[in-house]
Amino acid sequence: MKLAIAAAAALLITTPALAQTAEPDAHAARDAETAPANTAEATGQIRSVNVKAGAITIHHGPIAALGWPAMTMTFRAAPGALQAAKAGQTVKFTLKTPENQVVAIQQQ
Repeated sequence: MKLAIAAAAALLITTPALAQTAEPDAHAARDAETAPANTAEATGQIRSVNVKAGAITIHHGPIAALGWPAMTMTFRAAPGALQAAKAGQTVKFTLKTPENQVVAIQQQ
């Protein structure tokens, strides 16, 4: 009888601990599914826009989030970003990583 009581007590004590360790994993999985895609913000000057190729060439400053120095690069661009872009504009832009696609542009 004492063994049965001890076993029941042990089960009651460990059950909350087991429930607590399972819950964070469930939240982490849910958060990973709803988290936005990785992005990086940068500023620069648009050198050219090629709507047909879906590309924008930008001379940008350093992008610390990616460890990039200032340089001129040609990026693939989302259709909305292409429509907002004009050569000569100084802009703030958002890159979707790891594709390094320009997904948003705001004139500065």
